[in-house]
Amino acid sequence: MRTPELFDLTGKRALVTGGGRGLGRHIAIGLAEAGAEVLVASRKLEACEAVAREICEAGGKASAHEADIAEPSSVDDLVETAFAGGAKLDILVNNAARVWAAPILDYTLEAWDKVFDLNVRGLFHLSRLVARQMKEIGGGAILHISSISAFRGAPDAEQPVVAYNASKGAVTSLTIDMAVKLAPFGIRVNAIAPGPFMTDMMDPISHDEEKLAAYDAQRPLGRSGRADDIKGAAVFLVSPAAAYVTGQTLIVDGGTMTVGA
Repeated sequence: MRTPELFDLTGKRALVTGGGRGLGRHIAIGLAEAGAEVLVASRKLEACEAVAREICEAGGKASAHEADIAEPSSVDDLVETAFAGGAKLDILVNNAARVWAAPILDYTLEAWDKVFDLNVRGLFHLSRLVARQMKEIGGGAILHISSISAFRGAPDAEQPVVAYNASKGAVTSLTIDMAVKLAPFGIRVNAIAPGPFMTDMMDPISHDEEKLAAYDAQRPLGRSGRADDIKGAAVFLVSPAAAYVTGQTLIVDGGTMTVGA
């Protein structure tokens, strides 16, 4: 197989959760650009429709789907729709996630449960249902979106999101265990742990050149992540180029973790 073919997703069908904005949007577009038909799903249908329309106008194939991954019944409905008429899924990208901010000593169990219901339980429930079908067709690729927060702590003054950080640690652990358990069925499971990216989460400083410059200076590469950075990593991990890669978490952070910033 020639190198360009290793990254070709033509004929593949992918589901991207949280695909209406941020990293999910970039990943959905990247998979479509590599040739995949993409199902873009999130709680906000209008945002998904905008991404699907952008993909289709660029010559790709995409559809929009409303789904709350934290609600099991909504996940069940999404899976039923995805497999309607005997359709298949070759790729699943679990990007949907929730952040709830509060100091650790004030963090409520309700907030903790809301974060884990989406970031961990919902991710597992959807992965399990899709993996059953992937087993029947002889394999597939599952990609979780974790975070560098899974590997480090931070003061409340910087990251008052203890449940989010813990949930991403769980996602990283799930990546390893699911990869082992699903390998006999030809299903690869990997994750990406992004560092700072220029998404909606950066809005508080993205329009302040001085603050943004100081923030980016903390990274060895001197900048935050951009669309192409996450697209390339995602396409690699779900494509034939990564056929011998499973159970891994690829850190995509501009070198942030190397200096502990």
